[in-house]
Amino acid sequence: MAMFRSLVASAQQRQPPGGPAGGDSGLEAQYSCPICLEVYHRPVAIGSCGHTFCGECLQPCLQVPSPLCPLCRLPFDPKKVDKAAHVEKQLSSYKAPCRGCNKKVTLAKMRVHVSSCMKVQEQMANCPKFVPVVPTSQPIPSAAPNRSTFTCPYCGARNLDQQELLKHCVDNHRSDPNRVVCPICSAMPWGDPSYKSANFLQHLLHRHKFSYDTFVDYSIDEEAAFQAALALSLSEN
Repeated sequence: MAMFRSLVASAQQRQPPGGPAGGDSGLEAQYSCPICLEVYHRPVAIGSCGHTFCGECLQPCLQVPSPLCPLCRLPFDPKKVDKAAHVEKQLSSYKAPCRGCNKKVTLAKMRVHVSSCMKVQEQMANCPKFVPVVPTSQPIPSAAPNRSTFTCPYCGARNLDQQELLKHCVDNHRSDPNRVVCPICSAMPWGDPSYKSANFLQHLLHRHKFSYDTFVDYSIDEEAAFQAALALSLSEN
């Protein structure tokens, strides 16, 4: 496991002398944040493992007592997270084709371009509807539940993904004493839409600081940590 993580970290940091690997076609993916999957915005790097993320994307991890790298799950010192100046310089230097209109844009401006590109908007509007992976006699659901964005249970702010919800509540509702229903838990098949958490912010920090189902390979020690976090989130309720 340790050797695998070391290889992943070194592969991410390697850069051929002639420029980025993969040419134009792979540039956007190579310079995309592993959390938001968009081109880096104000990138920062974790000192111990070298993994790079958008500064804002990594913020929720910096607000817990013992942060883990969202990519390799190794513990890190939040004081040793620095601005990735070399990555920021490369974002301003390299150009890649827009995935919609194919126009070449510097990576530093790719986010802004994509948000206004009509071709990209058309692609998103024409995304295929849900279909079964294999033929089945079961009816296709008319409306699949939304488990990707949530509404703040305190103020009703909408369209927040899991990390945005955590940051929003830390920034705006740190002292709110109200008991509220966790929108992430209630969206799950096992969730109780009427159960109100006694301390919703602590629940978010311990239970939803990242999604466990995004990690496929984790050790016995990490499984024990997951069980401990789960027990803690239940006990504080």
